Amino acid sequence: MYDKLQSVEDRYEELGELLSDPEVISDTKRLMSLTKEEASIRETVAVYRNYKKTMSQLNETEELLGENLDAEMAEMAKEELSTLKKEKADLEEQMKVLLLPKDANDDKNIIMEIRGAAGGDEAQLFAGDLFTMYQKYAESQGWKTEVLEANITGIGGYKEIIFMITGNNVFSKLKYENGAHRVQRVPTTESQGRIHTSTATVVVMPEAEEVEVDIAEKDIRTDIYHASGAGGQHVNKTASAVRLTHLPTGIAVAMQDERSQIKNREKAMKILRARVYDMLQQEAQSEYDANRKSAVGTGDRSERIRTYNFPQNRVTDHRIGLTIQKLDQILSGKLDEIVDALVLYDQTEKLEQMQNGN
Repeated sequence: MYDKLQSVEDRYEELGELLSDPEVISDTKRLMSLTKEEASIRETVAVYRNYKKTMSQLNETEELLGENLDAEMAEMAKEELSTLKKEKADLEEQMKVLLLPKDANDDKNIIMEIRGAAGGDEAQLFAGDLFTMYQKYAESQGWKTEVLEANITGIGGYKEIIFMITGNNVFSKLKYENGAHRVQRVPTTESQGRIHTSTATVVVMPEAEEVEVDIAEKDIRTDIYHASGAGGQHVNKTASAVRLTHLPTGIAVAMQDERSQIKNREKAMKILRARVYDMLQQEAQSEYDANRKSAVGTGDRSERIRTYNFPQNRVTDHRIGLTIQKLDQILSGKLDEIVDALVLYDQTEKLEQMQNGN
């Protein structure tokens, strides 16, 4: 582990020199790539340097204890040694986590799709609640949300809403949201006060760059048609809606939110690229899961992952057995407690696998 950490520190120092090289500075693409690499290992280097400093202090304190000290000095040295040993153990755990294999998508923006599933109107209203929850969480993280496509119901819910969240490390925090989310509450339309159970599904996909998934123009069928729905004369006169179909996979995306055909095509292409990339990732994940199944993996999306129980103000994540009596706060975007627990669980699982040589 320490050899690996030393090589990471050596690379960090090398990057520092490269980033001040005029040739690199003038090459925007290379500069961005090296800056990103430097940022990705900065925390690991800081923890490793702190560890080396702690080890040096620990060795000095042990040497000091070997000398003839008076009772008071010896007691102070023992206390210092105890503190340093705890620091050493904590830093070792941090370094193990930092050396875990990184998910290549963790620093990406995401495209999220939420759909009302079982439960009719109530499921679609719940899809709207989930969208608001993620939107408010994104705000709290300093991220930006942009709706790409929304199919709004008459009662204010969503049959489907597709939106993009951009910012720092979005995928790393929201990748565990894939799956079926279940709500238990009394609908406003229920006169008998009976609790209904409904579900909405959430899909989280990393934004895909053109270089990551090569979609040839010849593999896309483009259909142009008149937009439907609200919009007055524009809807009737302008063929601005776009449907893109990726012929090799059969994945299709329709977009009509914008008045411009060009803008609709850009948005549709963004979603299409993400879906094709996601499909390739899912296939690789299925292969991986055949050997190693993670309880909080981003694989099976039909799986019921979480229940939101309104009468008891309770949220339960079934994958890790976490129950929190703060449903009102969670729906207002305070997702940190759940996100942190899922990240920690995933890291702990990976550490165990690494230590067991799996």
